[in-house]
Amino acid sequence: MNLQDNNEGQINRQKFVLMAAGGIGLLYAAAIGYPVYRYLESPIEKAEGATQVTEVTLPDAARLPLGAVLMFKFGSRPAMLIHHKDDTWVALDAVCTHLGCTVQYETARNRIFCACHGGVYDARTGANVSGPPPKPLKRLYPRVTDSGVIVSRTQQLS
Repeated sequence: MNLQDNNEGQINRQKFVLMAAGGIGLLYAAAIGYPVYRYLESPIEKAEGATQVTEVTLPDAARLPLGAVLMFKFGSRPAMLIHHKDDTWVALDAVCTHLGCTVQYETARNRIFCACHGGVYDARTGANVSGPPPKPLKRLYPRVTDSGVIVSRTQQLS
């Protein structure tokens, strides 16, 4: 083995180490970059998905007892259908307008409550009553039919 062979081995090892370091660097950049991409991309995807669904039929909802609530998916978002004790129906988006937590209907208090930060909404209108929520819940429009309860994004004229 002469000096020239040793230098070639040294150069090959240096190339290998540099290539390995570059590959690890690319993997590291991808590991950080992908979540950032998903974070920045997701509001657009969610908005597109949410607007695609304009109506949902809930076949068994017409049998919902007075004073009860049914949680369901309206597109990609949680929603709630409330059958009030006076036989009126209310449908609302179930995502808190403060930080996006899922809200719950409290039957005993007849209110909608967000457990994340104590936000309270009116169970009939979705109006923000107390706590940090800056806006009311989005209203949806229920119609009781023979096939169940149809919940729409827009109010249907009868």
